[in-house]
Amino acid sequence: MILSSYVARRFLRTFLMVAAIFAAILFLIDIVEQIRRFSEQEIGLSGAAGLSILNITGSFYSIMPLITVLAGIALFLNLSRSSELVAIRASGRSGIRVLAAPAVAAALTGILAVAILNPMVAATSKRYDDAVARIRSDGGQTVSLSESGVWLRQALRSNSPDGSETTGQMVIRATRASPDATTLYDATFMVFAPDQGPSRRIEAAQARLGSGAWQLSEVKEWPLTDPNPEATARRIPQMELPTDLTAARIRDSFGRPEAIPIWQLPQFIRGIERAGFSAQRHKVWFQMELALPLLMAAMVSIAAVFTMRHMRGRKMGMLVLAGFGSGIGLFFLRNLAQVLGDNGDIPPILAGWAPPVVALLFALGALLRLEDG
Repeated sequence: MILSSYVARRFLRTFLMVAAIFAAILFLIDIVEQIRRFSEQEIGLSGAAGLSILNITGSFYSIMPLITVLAGIALFLNLSRSSELVAIRASGRSGIRVLAAPAVAAALTGILAVAILNPMVAATSKRYDDAVARIRSDGGQTVSLSESGVWLRQALRSNSPDGSETTGQMVIRATRASPDATTLYDATFMVFAPDQGPSRRIEAAQARLGSGAWQLSEVKEWPLTDPNPEATARRIPQMELPTDLTAARIRDSFGRPEAIPIWQLPQFIRGIERAGFSAQRHKVWFQMELALPLLMAAMVSIAAVFTMRHMRGRKMGMLVLAGFGSGIGLFFLRNLAQVLGDNGDIPPILAGWAPPVVALLFALGALLRLEDG
């Protein structure tokens, strides 16, 4: 137990050191990118640093598996160079028992990352997007979900009789939508004229998103500028409303799955499905987050396969490169599984859990084959 605690503490110290180095590198790279990106807005060095701090949390969180495999390689190399690994193995400890301590420590680190760092990443990502929107003064489109249905907002531009362009807003509410976000059902359109408040209310049984316009059917329109809108309301079979929304923009407006805290993700998924949209991306991300602790344990196991031995000379360099390359391979395999899951080619559970489970089994199998007692 004492030996296991010692190895686990060594791994955690190494992990924190590697993580600090990568965080500093990411910060320096990102601050240069923020200065370049917002050079016209003249946000200054302090403003760029603030944006970088908000932005690098997501990047750092995404490369934690790679940090884990590097920490595992560094741990076993240090134990080998100091001959501690030889002494541990000479005491009768098997390779699997030596690996268990850092693997459990990596898994616990993954659990803490999912429970604590994941909500922090979601919060900082939202604050970063809000800060960028304020800097650019971008009104854009927004989409939100509630118990009453789907809500959308878009800028509305039209040409006045004198040839000038006027800008307003249009708020859209629908009870539900099609999974591809191209059709709204029981939709209500509220048109707000510039500096005048609501000017029109339009209800439609169905609104289909076409090229540059909403195609409305079974329409009733109220001119809200009249004293008695109901008396002047009219029914029309078909109507078009201009829009610059696209189905991709609507789907993307729900936000990246990683921008939603994992504690809120199941409820968010239910809300998306209740509104009629597909929640495949969010389901895949949820399973991948649940599998992150196992993935980090698998990364340590991969590092152990190549470096948990007494090494000298050129062979050490080749094994280190092979271990890190295998970790990168698992990282990209996980990303490939995520893409397949997002496209619906494989189930979300398989996309999230298959890569770490397969990698862990292969690593344990290799260690057992190399085990000399």
